[in-house]
Amino acid sequence: MRIRVAALAFLAAILTQPAFAGPSPTLQKVLKNGYLRCGVSEGLQGFSTPDAKGRWTGLDVDFCRALAAAIFGDAQKVRFTPASAKVRFTALQSGEYDVLSRNTTWTMSRDVQLGLEFAGTIYYDGQGFMVPKKLNIKSAKQLNGANICTNTGTTTELNLADYFRSNKLKYTVIAFEREPEVVAAYDSGRCDAITTDQSGLYAERLTLKNPADHVILPEIISKEPLGPAVNQSDPQWGDIVRWTLFALINAEELGVTSKNVDQMLKSPNPEIRRLLGVEGSFGQSMGLSNDWAVRAIKQVGNYGEIFERNVGQGSPLKIQRGLNALWKHGGLQYAPPVR
Repeated sequence: MRIRVAALAFLAAILTQPAFAGPSPTLQKVLKNGYLRCGVSEGLQGFSTPDAKGRWTGLDVDFCRALAAAIFGDAQKVRFTPASAKVRFTALQSGEYDVLSRNTTWTMSRDVQLGLEFAGTIYYDGQGFMVPKKLNIKSAKQLNGANICTNTGTTTELNLADYFRSNKLKYTVIAFEREPEVVAAYDSGRCDAITTDQSGLYAERLTLKNPADHVILPEIISKEPLGPAVNQSDPQWGDIVRWTLFALINAEELGVTSKNVDQMLKSPNPEIRRLLGVEGSFGQSMGLSNDWAVRAIKQVGNYGEIFERNVGQGSPLKIQRGLNALWKHGGLQYAPPVR
């Protein structure tokens, strides 16, 4: 009987413990540094690219700026570290940056075996192929015997192997560690095709010597949910990153933009009031100010604004929303409510 009572007391003690034993060590480090450290790609137009002055732009970049705004109230308090596909995970694991926001696919092995935590999907993508028009190839199934350029250390190699094996096709892979090397090899004619996420193909085509001479094939051979990742060791930090992304998506759904967010503070809509911190203490529960979402939205924009200027109709890529439209418009973007 004593053992049973003791066991019940122990269980009750566990269940009544707060969600976090103390403040997030990552958040404390970020605040001490005075800036957020964000791992990005080495240069992928629309997602993370530095200009001639070293200023980074892109969908992944803007997410980090929104996160910095949520934490500091200043979207400029972030430093970007370019990382190749091969080293991005070890660099995150070793603490070289606080968040990885680098067109990275959420997979089970990465989530479970690498000790990473994905905060959500910022871009729903899928792997495709690009070929020179002169080859007159209309389908990926015509690539039997082709030389195909891609990145090493990515999901693209495995997807490529699966696709060709399932369709009983032969191919030769020519892999490089860095994306610019892959594109250069393809542009020089070393490969018959190049494969990566379809969004990446649109971006890479713009960098070729003659973009109009190349076509992206219709097949999508994989699911590539791209999103920011953090180390699993700090769940509170994971919540901050995750709910900043969700706040941007919820803001678009609720019609809250960078231009009207101040007016929306007076909205009678309870969902908007909770999102913007007028009601409740949701930001405080994560270790941030209650207006954390206001800061992010006002300085960087909601998800739709960020999408359109970086990869959508306001960008050179002009990618349709497609799967990345809000759920109520036929897409997959859907965020849990703030309540």
